[in-house]
Amino acid sequence: MRGPQLRPIVIAAGGTGGHFFPAEALAAALIARGERVVLITDARSSASRSAVFGGGEIHVIAGAGVAGRSIRRAAAGLAAIGAGVLAARRVLAPLSAAAIIGFGGYPSVAPLVAARSLRHRPVLILHDQNAVLGKANRLLARLADQVALSFPATGGIPAGRSTALTGNPVRPAITAHRKSAYAPPDQKINLLVLGGSLGASVFATLIPAALARLPEALRNRLELAMQCPAPLLEQAQAALAACGVSARLSPFFADVAGMLVESHLVIARAGGSTVAELAVVGRPAVLIPLTINADQRANADALAAAGGAIRVEQSEGDTKLAQIIEALLNDPARLAAMAEAAGRTGIADAAERLADLTSAAIAASSRFEGAKL
Repeated sequence: MRGPQLRPIVIAAGGTGGHFFPAEALAAALIARGERVVLITDARSSASRSAVFGGGEIHVIAGAGVAGRSIRRAAAGLAAIGAGVLAARRVLAPLSAAAIIGFGGYPSVAPLVAARSLRHRPVLILHDQNAVLGKANRLLARLADQVALSFPATGGIPAGRSTALTGNPVRPAITAHRKSAYAPPDQKINLLVLGGSLGASVFATLIPAALARLPEALRNRLELAMQCPAPLLEQAQAALAACGVSARLSPFFADVAGMLVESHLVIARAGGSTVAELAVVGRPAVLIPLTINADQRANADALAAAGGAIRVEQSEGDTKLAQIIEALLNDPARLAAMAEAAGRTGIADAAERLADLTSAAIAASSRFEGAKL
């Protein structure tokens, strides 16, 4: 095994699951190849509890956006980013990193911007997990040497950027069930509802209201597992019991992979990691994008265009959602076709592809540096 003098590969990723899970999967792939990995993250990070990053080299710096309509908030955001760039440069300067891979969002801004000012600049790679680049990633893409994409047709990429389709790295527990065989529902119907970090509060009222509109015979066949915030658990459980739906609710499910495999239909937000996991396992879904997130709408549309999902707007309410759920659950052949279509889009080896891209970019940069000497 190579020693600590090895030039490290720095991963820049925020602490939320959508950015952190892909970063963790890539780190595991790189470490398995004998690489030294350093994580730069923000205060939300759970990296110290990570099986991959925990006990490793972790640097926490400030990461902030420029969200907000007021000049004061924009100025505060820019000042925070400026402070973050200085902090990132202090971390990066002594590392002499071979590459930095940013996983998007504002926590990636400071390290990638800081890296541009280093005397020995590392290779800069940006990974985007969505079907359209967000505001921060459109900026970062202009700085990156390579942009790694999760969807074949990703929107918002600045002209002239070098891109590669790697897919979105997912957790090993998910890849273990890649393209798992799908059995359409017979008597019992396993319905899985995943809310994501911002979506579960709305789902706590929307899902019970929609299920209450289903025919009684269909409700009696449901076995529901639903992600639900703790303060809303009792209310949601009571609403589901009132309409005769057997339900297991929890703020967090440890075995999402196993639950995905057993599910007949998934209702979820459309974050990049969620869509990638649905595709790798191959399960039909009803996707309800966050209303404030154009990225999620693009993700949902990409899987829907492939035939693996149906997009429903939150504003369409429980009546529309109930109609779609009823139509799908009464058509097992359609569910099976959607599962197969979703599976065809899954890229289970995304972490290895991204690791390959990183290694190739480092090698190319080394050859270029050697030619200059």
